Amino acid sequence: MIDFTAKRVLTFDCYGTLIDWERGILTALRPILAAHGVVAGDDELLTLYGELESTAEQGAYRPYRDLLMGVSHQLGARLGILVSEAESAGFADSVGDWPVFPDTPAALVALKGRFGLAIISNVDDDLFARTHEKLGTTFDWVVTAEQVRSYKPSLNNFRQALSRIGQPTEYVLHVAQSLFHDHGPAKQLGLETVWVNRRHGRPGPGATPPAPALADLEVPDLAALVRLAEAT
Repeated sequence: MIDFTAKRVLTFDCYGTLIDWERGILTALRPILAAHGVVAGDDELLTLYGELESTAEQGAYRPYRDLLMGVSHQLGARLGILVSEAESAGFADSVGDWPVFPDTPAALVALKGRFGLAIISNVDDDLFARTHEKLGTTFDWVVTAEQVRSYKPSLNNFRQALSRIGQPTEYVLHVAQSLFHDHGPAKQLGLETVWVNRRHGRPGPGATPPAPALADLEVPDLAALVRLAEAT
């Protein structure tokens, strides 16, 4: 069990943890595929998306909008269709419209009463600004891929976040859904982590590649995290 009394700051992944990115991805992709007569299952699409996005993030840095446009073209090619520039641009822009998990706003408000809150996210500043309006609270630190010019699981994103926060690692707790993007690098830097297993009860990794990383605590949602924190 994590000693919440020893923590001063909670750092969060955003998309997948606070935002229902799998629903957002599918909602944005479905009209494109339907326009081209393609039928594919949810799990197939999410797994393919996760493979293509994570591979793209390993290359030279480029803005997330550009990266997602490339991913949409590659996904179309894998499914045998030609995704237009307008369709790919619309998909990339949809990030700002992806829905918030229902438990997110109340949980963040509850946690902000006790901890400093930070975001470490693989996104552009303008896209996160639209998301931030939906989250129900203001974050003390926001660290985006655009700002640090790299994508998680790069250690650079976490190192720069910790530098800005200015607290020893033992006072910081990282909260995230992706074992691949978040828990692996966070653990390498000595952070304790909470795995928000948004896919609990569902098979497969969804839109995030599988990874061997182990978290210090697993919860099914943020409401469970709040209950555990308030109990200590």
